[in-house]
Amino acid sequence: MYRNHFYLVANPINRYAIGDRTPGLQYNNDGSLDLYLQHDSPEPDQESNWLPTSVGDFRPTLRMYQPGEAVLDGSWQPPSIKRIN
Repeated sequence: MYRNHFYLVANPINRYAIGDRTPGLQYNNDGSLDLYLQHDSPEPDQESNWLPTSVGDFRPTLRMYQPGEAVLDGSWQPPSIKRIN
């Protein structure tokens, strides 16, 4: 997670990325994963999926290493980020 000028976002849990090796991630029953991109800590049962952001603008970045054909040909698209109030 980067601030608007591509600096890392300092945060109380020292988490700057979420990936397949992030300990404690909680997946939904259907295998999907909800991530909480927000400045303030979420509810305690959501903290394992929290990626802290800056107060203002931020730049989420998706990195894929050795992507499959569906990624390369554009037939797979990542889900959009949805704002929840």
